[in-house]
Amino acid sequence: MLVGAITLWAHFRAAPAAPPARVVPATTVTKPAPSADSNGPKLAGLRPDACQLFAPTAGDRHLTVFVDPGHGGVDPGALGAASSGEVQEKDVTLAVGLELLERLRSDGYSVAMSRTTDATVAQLGPNDTDENGLTQSGEHRDTQARIQCANARQAKLMIAIHLNSFFDPSAGGAETIYDAEREFSDANERFAGLVQSSLVDSFARHGWAVPDRGIKDDSSLFAPVLSMQAGNYGHLLELGPSQSGWLDDPSRMPGALTEPLFVTDRGEANLAVSGEGQAAMAEGIQQAINGYFDGGATAAKRG
Repeated sequence: MLVGAITLWAHFRAAPAAPPARVVPATTVTKPAPSADSNGPKLAGLRPDACQLFAPTAGDRHLTVFVDPGHGGVDPGALGAASSGEVQEKDVTLAVGLELLERLRSDGYSVAMSRTTDATVAQLGPNDTDENGLTQSGEHRDTQARIQCANARQAKLMIAIHLNSFFDPSAGGAETIYDAEREFSDANERFAGLVQSSLVDSFARHGWAVPDRGIKDDSSLFAPVLSMQAGNYGHLLELGPSQSGWLDDPSRMPGALTEPLFVTDRGEANLAVSGEGQAAMAEGIQQAINGYFDGGATAAKRG
């Protein structure tokens, strides 16, 4: 993972097995930003168009899911190359998030979206950006804004959508991360397992052999960090527990962060930018969320 591609952690992975067996030609997939049914009260420190709430379109489970497409705006996330050109993580995560939004609404969920456009979630200040994009303070502020959104919308489950990267272009596969030090750690692990197994199964149903890298506890990642404070914290900010002065109000619901593909693997990058690949990712996450609330078992292994 490139430095900063997952907020406040840089994940460098060991190279896995072979890349996907099937390559889909890269396409440009543009999904329009939907209109929210209710924005609720304006949240201090968030962009006016961030943290929108969408009502179910069929039935009503009376459950809200928080969907967080990683990065956005001046923060491109991980960079890779598909047959059609450069791939920016932020574009793929947004497309998958918007596809997932409509799927979840049709399943009877209310959905809180951290972002529906190419923008950060936080209203950034002058010290939050520089010539390279987000500064350390900007990364911290933007991730806290996502947590604030999930809590304010009283979500019962959180899914953060990211993509992976590595200096070795042969590295590929799907993995999902959870936090094991929360009061709902068992639910975190169960949901991460469902996300991981459902994603791998969804890829397989569509004809792609994406390696299964398993699930990982965020405290076991042993990755370089963007600041000493982040290193001392030792967790993904969006998933982790409170720490005075660093994260005073953590997320209040079970959740996981998933990285279904590597953008630095050409085959997986092609898959990531294709409409069919994005639909497969959204379908896998959708099935995991339904399995979580409907009592489905987890079959994913720890990495």
